[in-house]
Amino acid sequence: MTEPAHPHSDPELERLVAARTADLTEMLGYLAACWDDEKRLLARQLHDSLGSSMTALTMHLALLSQHIPAENKAMRDRSAQMKQLLATIIETNRKMQLDLWNDKLEFLGLRAALAELVPEFAARQGLAARASLPDEDGHYSRTQGVVLLRCAEEGLRNAATHGKASEVDVILDDDGEQLMLTVRDNGEGPRDCAAAMSASDCHGLRLLRERARHLGGELVLLRGEDGGAVLRMTLPREAPAASASSLG
Repeated sequence: MTEPAHPHSDPELERLVAARTADLTEMLGYLAACWDDEKRLLARQLHDSLGSSMTALTMHLALLSQHIPAENKAMRDRSAQMKQLLATIIETNRKMQLDLWNDKLEFLGLRAALAELVPEFAARQGLAARASLPDEDGHYSRTQGVVLLRCAEEGLRNAATHGKASEVDVILDDDGEQLMLTVRDNGEGPRDCAAAMSASDCHGLRLLRERARHLGGELVLLRGEDGGAVLRMTLPREAPAASASSLG
């Protein structure tokens, strides 16, 4: 005896919904990749144009300062103030470049980018953050590297702002078949992880989840055994053909 079909089951509707969902996931992946490329280009322009100009100004000011008479204290004080202002602008420009795009990811790999990101975040937020990384960097596509790095950034931000954590661990695993990035904290973990992942104001997590799906992987948010949150992204070692050429 066959079981009756579900009264609301409609194979054609389910097929259309699945196809539409796949289209939206692919579009979100493409838009996110374009967004990353724009940020990468802007960071490069800040480095090549504004950064080099500020460095040249610093050199010119140093040369001019050498010709200020020692007895002219007012001019020497003004020169010192200008040097300090230029140094502040240069440092601000450097931080803006890093927020937009981590050059270490592109030139040295994901391992180097995470090794820099985690301690800098810890120092800035005043918490303990540790990175557990493979001994050697694997051969990831740039898209995979960008998405995994974005996952680490999002997990660190959530741990500090929402979880109010004092300790965070960032762990990167590569077993040859899949890549796994885990951010684990000791803060106030979400009571309902599914609701937290689907909340309308959690755009960062929702976009990350779609980017993981676009690459054939997944993003999950769990509550740790001792409380806190566990954000884990898993990606297949070989990205799907549709997304392998994406620039991320």
